[in-house]
Amino acid sequence: MQDLIQKAGQVKLLVMDVDGILSNGQIIYDANGVETKAFSVQDGVGVKSLARYGILTAIITGRSSAMVNKRAAEMGVNHVVQGRDDKLIALNELLSSLDPALNITAADCAYMGDDLPDIKAMQTVGFAATVPNAHAEVIKRSDMVTTRTGGTGAVREICDLILKGHGHYQDFIAHYTLDEAQTQDNQS
Repeated sequence: MQDLIQKAGQVKLLVMDVDGILSNGQIIYDANGVETKAFSVQDGVGVKSLARYGILTAIITGRSSAMVNKRAAEMGVNHVVQGRDDKLIALNELLSSLDPALNITAADCAYMGDDLPDIKAMQTVGFAATVPNAHAEVIKRSDMVTTRTGGTGAVREICDLILKGHGHYQDFIAHYTLDEAQTQDNQS
């Protein structure tokens, strides 16, 4: 686990697929043909936590959907690339569009994907993660398989790991607990 934390500590940009990672991978159409997806609130807290510490986030997805733009905006995702079947080309274009002063290369990225179109991008980055119900070929090429499935907090697991790698996890948790205040109160 320490190796994973160290590897996560090098991440400057987390790139996520949508279907199967940020959502459970199901595409649901209502009677009017409108597509819906369900997203995890815990993933949203995790993505926002990265922004607090200057770690960028991006979505690269093969499908196009207004709800992805809406959810990305709610979570504060820095870059959204939709409708791209070749995720490696999309990743390279994203990296080349970033401010050179950020000095972010593929080696500085984590990529979360779950299916065959994600593999090439995952093989290019410094840290590749997936979910337990991903395609076997994706699992075989991943540095980490989360305990949770897509849409149920898998992204949060990676966000927490990145925070641990950067040494920010305890500070982040302290924003939501009274632990520090109680410890100080007990010492008085």
